[in-house]
Amino acid sequence: MFLSKLRLLVKRPSLHFLSSFHTQNLVSPPQISPNLPLLAGKCTSLNQLKQIHAQIIVSGQSSDGGVASRIVPFCAELGDLSNSLELFYKTHELNSIVCDTVIRAQANGSNPVEAILLYMKMRILGVTPGNNTFTFVLKACTDSHLINSGKQIHAHVIKFGLDLDLYVINSLISYYGVCGDMSDARKLFEEIPVRNFIICAMIVNGYARNFFSNEALLLFDQMLAKGVVPNGETLLPVLCACARSLSLESEDQTEVGLMLGTALVDIYAKKGEISVARSLFHKIPEQNTTTWNAMICGLTDLGHAVEALELFQEMGKAEVMPNDITFTGVLSACCHAGLLEDGRDIFLSMKRVYDDEPKIDHYRCMVDLLVQGGRLVEAEELISGMVCEADIVELGALLEACRNHGNIAIAERVVKKMIHLEPQNRGVYVVLSSMYADAGRWEDELKVRKEMKDLTKIPGWGFVDTWMELARKHIL
Repeated sequence: MFLSKLRLLVKRPSLHFLSSFHTQNLVSPPQISPNLPLLAGKCTSLNQLKQIHAQIIVSGQSSDGGVASRIVPFCAELGDLSNSLELFYKTHELNSIVCDTVIRAQANGSNPVEAILLYMKMRILGVTPGNNTFTFVLKACTDSHLINSGKQIHAHVIKFGLDLDLYVINSLISYYGVCGDMSDARKLFEEIPVRNFIICAMIVNGYARNFFSNEALLLFDQMLAKGVVPNGETLLPVLCACARSLSLESEDQTEVGLMLGTALVDIYAKKGEISVARSLFHKIPEQNTTTWNAMICGLTDLGHAVEALELFQEMGKAEVMPNDITFTGVLSACCHAGLLEDGRDIFLSMKRVYDDEPKIDHYRCMVDLLVQGGRLVEAEELISGMVCEADIVELGALLEACRNHGNIAIAERVVKKMIHLEPQNRGVYVVLSSMYADAGRWEDELKVRKEMKDLTKIPGWGFVDTWMELARKHIL
């Protein structure tokens, strides 16, 4: 049916897409253009592809494997699986590219069993499978829960010498995990000479989904201890799978390892589940600085400032040395709760007690604390005494506080520093001008406005200008 429709297409007069190169008489089959197969891969719609394929058919080269390799993938990618299958079965010379494309499309479709049947046809025709082939077929077995078929595919993997290919092993472990056969999954895992995080994540996920919680946690801890670096895209699903298997209310729950426990505390705190994070924190046998930081910063971000301060005090009693992240978290907690004296004591203790020079983030927190309490003079003195140069953030916070409190004297000094950092910052002049106007100092207000007008205007690009410029450079 599909091929008959294609033959009708070549008789239509309105084939604008092919008008640029189709000038021959269709009564006798023309010689196919060498660019015609390439055009198939550049089609933007299925209708265009059908027109290209029609020209290929009348040229007598529709069974060419190279041509089919360009037609079949496009049909498959558009989700036109029935037509891709028809073309597949009518192709006399199949290659691995065509086979892999159709098998992948079927494995990702609604009927993954069809991918296994296509693999059988592929083997009957003598096409050698590769690692991509087995990856797609094993996915079909996994999604279809076909235990026997998967084991037969595993035998083929060994036969073709791909039993050490990491992509194939990953698919095999996933397959055995979904089917509940963790014994064979673990055997495969132990035989791998070099393990990456994806494979480790797959075996841990298999343990977790089959409710082998302790095995999952133990293996994950071992993996981290051996230096396998987690990947952001796979870390969260694995940890969540492990955590779902944990019985956090159980009194005899196995202790959580340090590295895994710290990661879980951080994730659950960021998700807002602070009670789960707190429970996990207390199940870690020996917390390090990173573990305390995860809990303190989690409490701070969720507004539990007092509890964060109490935990910081416990950290000192436990003789765990805080670092810059610790101080940033606890000073931020003081800012959220307006605890000026507590924040001041902690800030001063950095140098006096821990011999740790405050960094820019710590100064920002302290400036925020002082301006919240109306201590503008003290905030200005703190900024002036900074080891590192104050940036626009601290100065801006102080200027805003000066406007709120009507302190023009400090505002004038702050504005000078801000203009030194950003000479073209017109917003600074606007704030100072507004403060002069509120105080009735009209001459000063007029002077500031004149200075604003004297500023050199830096030309900026609007959206239309940017778009037109990109268009001229053929970027869009």
